[in-house]
Amino acid sequence: ALYVRKARIVHPTGDPSFAVNQCMPAGVPEEESDPFLMCDEFGPTVSEGAHGNDSDEGFDVPWHPHHGMDILSYMVEGKGRHADSMGNRETFDSPGFQWLSVGSGIEHAEGGGTPAGERTHGFQIWLRMPTARMEDDPRYGTVNPADIPVVKLDSGLVRVIAGELSGVVGPANFAVTVQILDVELAPGEEWTYTCPRHMDNVMFYAFKGSAKINMATPLSAQQICRFDTSGPQTAVLSAGSDGYRGMVFAGKMTKENIVWHGPFVCSSKASLRGCFAKLQTGEFPPRRVPWDYKDVRQRP
Repeated sequence: ALYVRKARIVHPTGDPSFAVNQCMPAGVPEEESDPFLMCDEFGPTVSEGAHGNDSDEGFDVPWHPHHGMDILSYMVEGKGRHADSMGNRETFDSPGFQWLSVGSGIEHAEGGGTPAGERTHGFQIWLRMPTARMEDDPRYGTVNPADIPVVKLDSGLVRVIAGELSGVVGPANFAVTVQILDVELAPGEEWTYTCPRHMDNVMFYAFKGSAKINMATPLSAQQICRFDTSGPQTAVLSAGSDGYRGMVFAGKMTKENIVWHGPFVCSSKASLRGCFAKLQTGEFPPRRVPWDYKDVRQRP
């Protein structure tokens, strides 16, 4: 391991009542997490009530724009809910996710899908898009629990969200090539992970229980380990007495120069200024449905 760092509590929307555990970039900085930009773990919190796809109410994260990134919204517990400028309004069960390849831009709103009294727990993950694809048309998909492929272990399992593991390919369809896994291990279970041959950056994020990496490096909940891929490409994760659940984030570093400001990722300062100008004049996002997508009553 290169290092282990603790996620930090941050307030991504500016609302002090909405706190997340951020392991990237608060733990692993942008230049070292490439091709990943951000990972926020939210919850677990108890929901005060659900809102349906026929409502404009109750979005935990209200309408906001994005440009030039790929996004994964992964629900571990509760129900995901999403609305966007492509006219999509969907909910999905957990463990399940929504993937979004933003490209030239979207606006969306999220949250408020979990029934009252049930727990909401999940991840919001931002990834770099190749700069050459930052003006692609936006693409989107939702994946429910039955459609996430699973690799079974002796005493555990791995959900394959993106990329390939043991011949199983995850359904998230990003512009950037990554491997994202959700790993569950019973107490004392060992799992041998090998970095894919074409990738050079691997991080392990623990969110339940604990583990040791290669019998030497301890990893506890809400900690992230950046793995050293310059030597052996294999890591053995040994679950602690309380078991282990964590994410694997792997990819090939793009090493591209980007300009990142809030929800906008661009290839240049001029492009960033253009995004803000379009937002102010109502021309953002450039590709969207012809009706007022923020008003569910306008939906055809």
